[in-house]
Amino acid sequence: MEPLPDLAALSLPEIVRLVEQRRLPPVDQWNPAHCGDSEMRIARDGTWFHQGSPIGRPAMVRLFSTVLRREPDGGHVLVTPIEKLAIEVEDAPFVATAMKVEGSGNTMRLAFQLNTGDLVTAGEAHPLRFAGEADAPRPYLHVRGGLEALVARPVYYELADLALAGDGPVPGVWSDGVFFPVAAA
Repeated sequence: MEPLPDLAALSLPEIVRLVEQRRLPPVDQWNPAHCGDSEMRIARDGTWFHQGSPIGRPAMVRLFSTVLRREPDGGHVLVTPIEKLAIEVEDAPFVATAMKVEGSGNTMRLAFQLNTGDLVTAGEAHPLRFAGEADAPRPYLHVRGGLEALVARPVYYELADLALAGDGPVPGVWSDGVFFPVAAA
């Protein structure tokens, strides 16, 4: 597998190009019978485990993440054309570990790098949402097919700084033409 991109060194147009080039398996089109449990778990901090031990090879985690799917019942599975295995997800299957900001006001764009190396630009197709209590919000970014990334605390603080620097009546951030209020729902 190729090395992870350096988010800080990329411009937003370069990030968009990389995202468009990435071809993911069509897991939403695969419907094999459920085969059992994968004996895998994704911890709240984004660490992947197999049979209780952390998966130490980032390339394996990246590979498994490409066949991860969220089921209509809210559960998560690893799916291929011939098998479907349950995987436990403690919170969100991904963690947004870095953010890049370009522009300002309603022309701002926010790109996030996930713990798997994936790049996601917040916007209509990838909304930000805030769960939890008002004094302890948990921000999430929609990645794909119902899968979300928990925004890591340091990245959340960057979002909060942007939101508080705005001049609107409600603290929030713009990305790709969409306004996201920074408050727990």
